[in-house]
Amino acid sequence: MLSVLSYGRLVARAVIGGLSQTDGRDYSLVTASCGFGKDFRKGILKKGMCYGDDACFIARHRSADVLGVADGVGGWRDYGVDPSQFSGTLMKTCERLVKEGRFVPSNPVGVLTSSYYELLQNKVPLLGSSTACIVILDRQSHRLHTANLGDSGFLLVRGGEVVHRSDEQQHYFNTPFQLSIAPPGAEGAVLSDSPDAADSSSFDVQLGDIILTATDGLFDNMPDYMILQELKKLKNTNYESIQQTARSIAEQAHVLAYDPNYMSPFAQFACDNGLNVRGGKPDDITVLLSIVAEYTD
Repeated sequence: MLSVLSYGRLVARAVIGGLSQTDGRDYSLVTASCGFGKDFRKGILKKGMCYGDDACFIARHRSADVLGVADGVGGWRDYGVDPSQFSGTLMKTCERLVKEGRFVPSNPVGVLTSSYYELLQNKVPLLGSSTACIVILDRQSHRLHTANLGDSGFLLVRGGEVVHRSDEQQHYFNTPFQLSIAPPGAEGAVLSDSPDAADSSSFDVQLGDIILTATDGLFDNMPDYMILQELKKLKNTNYESIQQTARSIAEQAHVLAYDPNYMSPFAQFACDNGLNVRGGKPDDITVLLSIVAEYTD
């Protein structure tokens, strides 16, 4: 038989649990960005929200907060094509569609698909390829919806531990899934994946959760445990603290990328594929760092 005290505790837990499940507050993301182009030694934005051939966006709508990163495929430069044009235009198009309300918060693949097909139908020819990762926080449902195509991605950190992360998509070593637009007549000769091939996930978030969205320039140079160490520097949820921590993470990844004696995650992956590689991987680095907070106008 339950004692009065034990019964009271059970009731209290039920009430608290019920409140947590029916939290009427809207949530939002407080987000800061930082990055480095591999040809730069400082975090410099190139032509809008672009770091080198990487691009990103941060958009707010009345129903959701939406983030995105894209990594332009550098091989196009050999054919006289600026790789940042594709990734930058893709992210700008995603941002515009979100701000116009032309999206469904629970369908990040839809944002990617609509943006990509708009680029395909553009009267001004656009060539190139890029990976892409879209993250959407539905303010009312408190659910995070994600879509990741390629080797960019996200981490969700709660209580100092990674509780969710994106799955990397590779055709083979160092060849990620990617959206592409090829020259007329060369479509079959250029690697191109459908937006529907993106890995999708949805899960609940809590106030104080940390979401880190980044291109492979971060993940190829910093393992999770190093990222978690940097996130411990995040002292509060104000923008200035988030910005400082985002910069700290991007700077450390940038330094490690040029360390020839460092066994980076990329080098380890190369060794696992039979290649004798050591050192960091010089690359563009883009970091979006977000904290789930109570929504305020």
